[in-house]
Amino acid sequence: MKLYFNSIAKYQKSPYLYPLYGLGELPQGFARLSAIYGGTYMLNKPFEGVTMGEDGNVNGVTSEGETAKCKIVVADPSYFPEKCTKAGQVVRAICLMQNPVPNTNNNQSSQIIIPQNQVGRKSDIYVLCVSSSHNVSAKDWYVALVSTTVETANPEAELEPGLRLLGPISEKFVSVSDLYVPTDDGKKDNIFVSASFDATTHFETTCEDIIKIYENIT
Repeated sequence: MKLYFNSIAKYQKSPYLYPLYGLGELPQGFARLSAIYGGTYMLNKPFEGVTMGEDGNVNGVTSEGETAKCKIVVADPSYFPEKCTKAGQVVRAICLMQNPVPNTNNNQSSQIIIPQNQVGRKSDIYVLCVSSSHNVSAKDWYVALVSTTVETANPEAELEPGLRLLGPISEKFVSVSDLYVPTDDGKKDNIFVSASFDATTHFETTCEDIIKIYENIT
């Protein structure tokens, strides 16, 4: 609640920031900023492994027979599964709708967190809705995401309390993803692995993970 009110005080109309054209704009923004400081990008290149120096630290990333030299590698769990352990699963439903979330004053975006105790669970349920005002859908269409941590053998049913809030749903796409966390802090070999995206839709835990990795690197 403290973070919510502090954000309201800073951003006025809403405590949340969301990039136009979707979350893909975040890495693009990072790429542009990195280029200003001399960063080089190798796009559409397969990852074939890393090379290690005699000191036990990573010193290169190999792709299609070429090795880019480096001192530090930052990656998600898909690149280094041997450095991660499974910590659970996340179920997500992406919903296409022709109406805003009911009882939200027809807002073009909304963020709802259903407390775990309210629905007899161990984990909260998260609901996010965005629209054409964010340039992520056609006019008069809305995109909602409902997600939570899997606790039973029927993951989709666990989303029902969140799905009921959305009103009529035109299309729904459900997926279950494994959640991985790194087994070490990366300092011994300079390979720093992030955790998988969890069920939260406000990215607070993701920001905390980024800060943690930065502190480990520095």
